[in-house]
Amino acid sequence: MRFALGLFLSAALFGQQYDLLLQGGTVIDARNKISGRRDVAIADGKVAAVEPNIPASKAKKTVDVGGLYVTPGLIDIHVHVFAGEGPEYMGTSSVFPDDHSFRSGVTTMVDAGSSGWKSFPDFKRRTIDRSRTRVLSLLNIIGTGMGGNNSTEQNTADMDPESTAKRVKEFPANIVGIKTAHYTAPNWIAVEKALEAANLANVPLMVDFGQFSKERPFEDLVTKRLRPGDIYTHTYLPSVPMLENGKVRPYLFVARKRGVICDVGHGGGSFVFKHAVPAMKQGFPPDSISTDLHVSSMNAGMKDMTNVMSKFVNIGMTMDDVIAKSTWAPAREIRREDLGHLSVGAGADVAVIRLEQGNFGYVDVYGARMKGNKRLSAEITIRDGKVVWDRNGLTRPDWDSLGDYASQSDPAWDGTLGGGSGSRRRRR
Repeated sequence: MRFALGLFLSAALFGQQYDLLLQGGTVIDARNKISGRRDVAIADGKVAAVEPNIPASKAKKTVDVGGLYVTPGLIDIHVHVFAGEGPEYMGTSSVFPDDHSFRSGVTTMVDAGSSGWKSFPDFKRRTIDRSRTRVLSLLNIIGTGMGGNNSTEQNTADMDPESTAKRVKEFPANIVGIKTAHYTAPNWIAVEKALEAANLANVPLMVDFGQFSKERPFEDLVTKRLRPGDIYTHTYLPSVPMLENGKVRPYLFVARKRGVICDVGHGGGSFVFKHAVPAMKQGFPPDSISTDLHVSSMNAGMKDMTNVMSKFVNIGMTMDDVIAKSTWAPAREIRREDLGHLSVGAGADVAVIRLEQGNFGYVDVYGARMKGNKRLSAEITIRDGKVVWDRNGLTRPDWDSLGDYASQSDPAWDGTLGGGSGSRRRRR
């Protein structure tokens, strides 16, 4: 009898080829052109299967995500997470990535120019190597990085294209591009130096143009200076010359046709409804959605990634598009096509998103409110196959089914569902 029971249990365990099964959700995967009901299975930190019906018997853990969207982990290509020490760092406005990523479905963040070639090794040691979030970098053309005040990025003597490109080549797994930002002089020096570095390193450039002038018009940046594949962030910045008599100006469509990427980069001062709403309605949506996350923006109108995505859903963007522009589109923009999709064999970075219906409000950088009836929130976030965020405990067993679950042999605590090691350490 015991022998037979043992064979039965062995057979059952042998049949459990997946660690985790997300069952019944609507999968949106732009790379693989999937938009519909699918089950997603995960094994050994990888996507193991995406199929219409995967039996629960094949998984050690099955989670019902019916009524929710299952997407690749979100990719935010404009954040500031070099929380260093002293005025030479972005410590006054940067945040720590793990504090903000997973709770909004983000599994990959790209720091946009907080560090330069001189300060990048410290950024890697302090932040990249210590974060569960995947943190990549756009290297500032300023050697010391963005700094604690705007004057740092006016220092043309610290713009060294060769040293910047050399640092990119030294850390190709971590650095995905170049950044120039906040330069205010009426000349093209910062853009030219950044483009030189980007050409030497064969990576894209992201530009936060700073102040516009007749000597340095925005139109020339996006129609003449930037290369196909380069990124202009802050597309709906109040001072961008976007509209004329209520119509989107033709040069913006010319820039897009050239292949210049228009990224949101919401931030604390770079997104207004008076631009975004008419632009969307006239066929000029963003190419990618990003937050420009920092201390000020997260406590103002921006808030987090899903809040920015919610704004575009309420303006009229479809769920398929808003997910694509938060996953596969940014992955391609930073040339990391291993990310942003749920292909079998890909790393299991997954976001489970809830779309709520109700009465909501959204605020732009001037405090202007837009009413909305939809809101996105991250229900579950999975990084490399591990559940790192679970808003409502959907992946967890009910407490009254566990018996003496406060013991050291807690049956709910396993290595695939809740982070870190398989052992449970109590905190008192």
